[in-house]
Amino acid sequence: MRRNKSVIAGLICGLCCMVCVGLYVAHVEEQAGAARAETLARYGGEQIEVCVARRDVVAGEVLDESSVETKMWVAALLPEGALTSRAEALGKQVGSSILKGEVISSKRFEATAASIDVPDGLTAVSVPAREVQAVGGALASGMKADVYAVGSTSTTKLVSGALIVATSASSSGLSASSSVSWVTLAVSPSAVEELVTAAQSMDLYFVLPTTTEGKDA
Repeated sequence: MRRNKSVIAGLICGLCCMVCVGLYVAHVEEQAGAARAETLARYGGEQIEVCVARRDVVAGEVLDESSVETKMWVAALLPEGALTSRAEALGKQVGSSILKGEVISSKRFEATAASIDVPDGLTAVSVPAREVQAVGGALASGMKADVYAVGSTSTTKLVSGALIVATSASSSGLSASSSVSWVTLAVSPSAVEELVTAAQSMDLYFVLPTTTEGKDA
């Protein structure tokens, strides 16, 4: 009889422990839910998964696996037209540059070619360039420049006489000698891939060839 009572007492203690654990877990979940609700309320509401640029993307580039990832983002802080599926972004050409970590929106795919004049048979592609690489910021639309890719151990001439159709300075209304951060070139379609690839891992330098015939460069 005494053994039966001990068993019953043990079962009761076990049940009590289970109830206590259950109540504790419920309390923790309630606190976590309250904290999440407070955080969401503070930062604008629910979060949704959206497409984000994994790296800097230049205008004219086609988005691929290396340039797009998905992250949770506060819904109220999202730009209009934010993409929520990688399928909406992959394989599409961007019309303007996208910075690393920026939410990708449908507006980035709007064509900007209407503001520049691209000769027939050529393709416009934008590449990053600091002022020192862009002849001190002196590049301007209508000029022609040779483009070199400079790495740690080699220098390669990628394009000869590429037509410059726009720069970040001219597009922002500044003088051609101010704040050049990108240059848009009109090149043959076959040169685009090499230019974009080089821009990701090498420095691009623009060289203005001499305009005097017969004179050494």
